[in-house]
Amino acid sequence: MRITIHLDTFECPDPAVYAILWLDRETRKWSREGHAVIDVPQWGTLISSKGSTRVYDAAGVHPFCELSGLDLTSPDGPFEGESGHALWYRHAHHAPVVGQWHVQCVDETNPEPENSVFANDEV
Repeated sequence: MRITIHLDTFECPDPAVYAILWLDRETRKWSREGHAVIDVPQWGTLISSKGSTRVYDAAGVHPFCELSGLDLTSPDGPFEGESGHALWYRHAHHAPVVGQWHVQCVDETNPEPENSVFANDEV
């Protein structure tokens, strides 16, 4: 299952801040599909716990953001239009910037990608 997430409405001076992420629920990886103002790694890993999902860099060491309320372990979701709070960890050792996430699209198919953005995947 592939999920397209839109992050926006962050509490910062530039109102154009957004990011679009593609989440792969099975592999627990994500890739950047688009962004402005916000510094987003090209891809990384996902760690889900009951009620939230943390989005990490490719090394799996530094969280980029946390999607409160997005439970990738639930068999019933996520669903298109679902939304919640996003915490963007813009600077280490500072409070996260609060924003919103919402699910733009859920693709139940599992096609083979033409090119893989994930460094350890075989294509």
